[in-house]
Amino acid sequence: MDGHEFFAMGSDCVVHLHGVSPSAAGPIARDAEAEVRRIEAKYSRYRPDSELSRLNAVAATGGAASIDPETRGLIAFAQACHHKSDGAFDVTSGLLRSAWDLKRARLPAQAALNELLPRIGLDKVTLSDAGVAFGSQGMELDFGGLGKEYAADRAAEICLELGVRHGFVDFGGDIRVIGPQPDGQPWLIGIRDPSDPDLLVAEVRVESGALATSGDYEHYIEVEGRRYSHILDPRTGWPSRGLSSVTVITDRCLVAGSLATSAMVKGEDGPAWLRGLGVRHILVDDRGQRAGTEPLSSRP
Repeated sequence: MDGHEFFAMGSDCVVHLHGVSPSAAGPIARDAEAEVRRIEAKYSRYRPDSELSRLNAVAATGGAASIDPETRGLIAFAQACHHKSDGAFDVTSGLLRSAWDLKRARLPAQAALNELLPRIGLDKVTLSDAGVAFGSQGMELDFGGLGKEYAADRAAEICLELGVRHGFVDFGGDIRVIGPQPDGQPWLIGIRDPSDPDLLVAEVRVESGALATSGDYEHYIEVEGRRYSHILDPRTGWPSRGLSSVTVITDRCLVAGSLATSAMVKGEDGPAWLRGLGVRHILVDDRGQRAGTEPLSSRP
């Protein structure tokens, strides 16, 4: 079976399974989809009955809440990313949505951002044996920067647990490889040019691990000829500048996505930061210049 498709977490999702019979592949792919839908239901900020909504009701008061091991693991991972990125990756920055409206080509007032910034900062969130505590009233957790990537990892892991050894999952360009092609060859994954979706920046060979891309080319506004990305720096409240697209290839989609987002937020400092980490990556800056560890496609 090749290509079990469904829509979840705001993205077109596909589970590609190879080397198994159609009769076996169907139930496996549906089990992978069920895991994705479980994660979406648990961590959606749009569902009042979700675990995330429960935690955010507590965060609004600056209180403390009990959490299960899965949620604890995600928050602990986010804290490690926050520390490693010097605050560029921050799952408390979703509050900035209230100041930025990408449906209107209008910039927020600095006063509106200044009002939100004191309530942002993952360093204000404390994990303990008792649960999680929020150090300031009016805070909010938003797993939009890691939920889809975590779901991609879990979907691939479900397939592995059920005996699949060849294939990959693709959730809106966030990819986790289950295993190489049946003949042992790696998968060839195209990375599109942020300025022209019909062109490729590179074709990456991946036989295991994951790939995730963060970019400013799908969600943005233009004001007086200047582009403002939906990727916001949680330290300033303003969009990142300097990079147009970052792709990271590493062992897990969750890790790849957090590194790509952090590098985008870091902007001009992002390339050196990624090189220092020693991870495979491809980037395109806001002038169209391309760089990274992978062979780049020739320009037409």
